[in-house]
Amino acid sequence: MTQITIAGQSVDLTDEGYLTDASQWNKEVAVELAKTEGFELGDDHFKVLDFLRDAHAKGETLTIRKVGKSGIVDIKGLYKLFPGGPLKFSSKFAGIPKPTSCV
Repeated sequence: MTQITIAGQSVDLTDEGYLTDASQWNKEVAVELAKTEGFELGDDHFKVLDFLRDAHAKGETLTIRKVGKSGIVDIKGLYKLFPGGPLKFSSKFAGIPKPTSCV
């Protein structure tokens, strides 16, 4: 576990860069986490992040297919928003744990 300061607040990260405490998340933290991976977040990204945070809060298992069926973005669109690991990166930027389906 690593503690760093992002967007003026101290946050705890796993060795893979995921927040250990979802309550430390806010949009500014998401933007800064995304920058470390070379992403610039826009409105469409935040729609996905909000969906993931809501689903995680409800205890739902997160998959790419579930996001694709959400009506927010299709699977192809999810890959365009988060290339190279759509669920991995979107979960990281949403401040939730790495889904078990991610390698």
